[in-house]
Amino acid sequence: MINIKRREFLLFLSGFAGTVALSSLQSCNLPGLQSSPKSLNFKPIKGPLPVPTDGIAPAQQIEAYRNYEILDDLVLPEGFTYDAIAQWGDPVGDSRFGYNNDYLSFIETAPNQGYLTINFEYISAATWMQTYPLVIQKPLPLEAVKSGMSKASQGETATRINAFALADNNPLKAQIQKICEEALIDQGLGVISLRRTPEGQWERTYSPADRRISGIAGLKDGRYLKVTGPGVKIFQKEQVLGYRDGLGDRIIGTFGNCAGGTTPWGTVLSAEENFQSQVTEPVYADGTSFDPGELPFDLAADNLDGQGNVFGLAGNKYGWIVEIDPADPNDYGTKHTWLGRYRHEAVGVRVESGKPLAFYSGCDRQGGHLYKFVSQGVVSNPTDKTNSQLLAEGQLYGAKFNPDGTGAWIPLTPETAIDPQLPSQLVGNVISLPKREPPTTTARQGNQRQGGYFIGDRDEQIQTFKQQFKTLNDLYVGNPEEKQGAILIDAHYAANAAGVTCTARPEDTIIAPDGSLYIAFTAGGSAPEGGPDNRIFTGPNGETPYPLGWIFRLKEDNNEPASLSFTWEKLALGGEPTQGGVGFSNPDNLLVDRGGNLWMVTDMSTGGLNRPVPSRVDDSGQAIDLSKQIGIFGNNSIWFIPTSGPDAGKAYLFGLGPMECETTGPFLTPDEQTLFLAVQHPGETNGIRINGAVETREFAMLTVEREEFTQTRQVPLGSNWPTKQPNDPPIPAVVAIRRLDSQAIPLGMTSL
Repeated sequence: MINIKRREFLLFLSGFAGTVALSSLQSCNLPGLQSSPKSLNFKPIKGPLPVPTDGIAPAQQIEAYRNYEILDDLVLPEGFTYDAIAQWGDPVGDSRFGYNNDYLSFIETAPNQGYLTINFEYISAATWMQTYPLVIQKPLPLEAVKSGMSKASQGETATRINAFALADNNPLKAQIQKICEEALIDQGLGVISLRRTPEGQWERTYSPADRRISGIAGLKDGRYLKVTGPGVKIFQKEQVLGYRDGLGDRIIGTFGNCAGGTTPWGTVLSAEENFQSQVTEPVYADGTSFDPGELPFDLAADNLDGQGNVFGLAGNKYGWIVEIDPADPNDYGTKHTWLGRYRHEAVGVRVESGKPLAFYSGCDRQGGHLYKFVSQGVVSNPTDKTNSQLLAEGQLYGAKFNPDGTGAWIPLTPETAIDPQLPSQLVGNVISLPKREPPTTTARQGNQRQGGYFIGDRDEQIQTFKQQFKTLNDLYVGNPEEKQGAILIDAHYAANAAGVTCTARPEDTIIAPDGSLYIAFTAGGSAPEGGPDNRIFTGPNGETPYPLGWIFRLKEDNNEPASLSFTWEKLALGGEPTQGGVGFSNPDNLLVDRGGNLWMVTDMSTGGLNRPVPSRVDDSGQAIDLSKQIGIFGNNSIWFIPTSGPDAGKAYLFGLGPMECETTGPFLTPDEQTLFLAVQHPGETNGIRINGAVETREFAMLTVEREEFTQTRQVPLGSNWPTKQPNDPPIPAVVAIRRLDSQAIPLGMTSL
């Protein structure tokens, strides 16, 4: 059981209040952190949930919150405004601004101008297909493909087809290629050049460096991505167990680009996350891919997956960290394989002169791991662009969290011992492990194809697995360098086999000025392939699963980036204040401003946003699961948490996103007069809001003093953001938030 008190949360926040010597903030050319001023420069907005910082007396909260209207807009405090500076479909170089913008990085090149790098994570299938002809102004052959797939399946209603196996002269293949090409163009990376006008607004300048690195970069234009590290040997190998795309170490495109990081030397790191929706994730024992036909093209009313199938993309080339230099118009990205292949969410960058680089990243899945890459070489000058070369040699580690608050970094090398977690230690009681025949079997001796994974759901299976395989070396084939490459390609399953702790969707990883690592674990549920450690990821009363999230702090022993041991603690829980939470649910991206204050955005699943909660108990009088109560929190939101002054440690609601969206990628300009923010997938559930459609829903709510009341909430169905004009399509966009008086956004705090 844990009991996180405000005093402990303040200790966590104090790590942000010192001098910035580390972290990706260096890339913004920010001066040292200073103490926060004594007054808050904005009045927190009123969300749907009563919180201690809403400025409303507890006795008045029932009346104030009894009725609430959700708005289809980016809602900000009085005195603030926003400008949409780029949106899906806008021209970028010889392509277009992509869909579902996520991580943002602004690198200043001169006062009031610079490059904004944008991740484009995925397409929201139903809304994308509905709005594509309206926004892009050309049709997609969706109905023709559905008809062709039905004919190919002899009249049955088919949603999946191995388009890769179709003849090149088959019209259906060409039509599927067209759909997938357009979908993949809308994913990847983008760079746009900006300048600020005397009025404080940002405008595009359309420089020669403006460009897209899309999901099909290289397919037709020769703009292949490059690659470093042991994975190169696997890509170049000719005698393989699995599929080869014939491109060697050249890579077509990048997609699934979620969060990222920025280096002090002016490059941007982009994290490929849910690549498994478009290409195969499991690999053979030599690190090569399964055939593209293992993940067919999949088209339905609300689904458009397997986009890599028709192009024959090799799955082992996706799921990496991509580095680009936004200032170099000829740089189309490099994938660094020493950083591992898994469902990357973000990158925490620790760079100190005279020490190795340390990059931290989480695998955003239930049962995913926290990883650390340590470079072989050391940093001489943190701003030297040659530091990128340090990413080509080093070691990848996975974090093992012990229940007593200590931990260790397990190297993912062939020599590492096999020691998986037991299913009984995990929420959901399952773990996925590399599927292999024991080394002594005839099948293994005959070098038959070994690969993929199996689900272990009994502790006895794990004991047998440990008896059959002693080290990671026993699970992979090839010479030593090839085995290392295969382990990095199969990082998630190799980490499971090595006993790296299964965690609760680690999303953002950020380095505080004192060298501590802060991790946003978004939710602690279970999935068919795994779940988090049930001894570590517990709620305020020790309960599992706990779906509302945490913020952890990890401190390396002796504060050394290359340390092999650490301590950890929980600092904050998502949830209602009456239940031990801070007032938000599902923490995601984190940001530290120049005053050391923490900014955070949330990542509640679209299906849970504003879902009715008419009662907190079921028909039998039992409390309903917390995962079914997410709707009380309303839309995804933006929070400000001061780290010093009289109200340090309190969470203030700064913003609410439009309907059915996620707010992502918060990034401050060096002078902190602009907060760039990505508004992702507005209208993801209901698409276009038609004729101002709205639904009345009821919610069983609590005041901060636990008084019960029913809230009647008006919830728009779908979205018309950003135009907010009736029946206009919802469009993902990047906005610039600023104060109307042109002052810095985070001036400090005042008691309310």
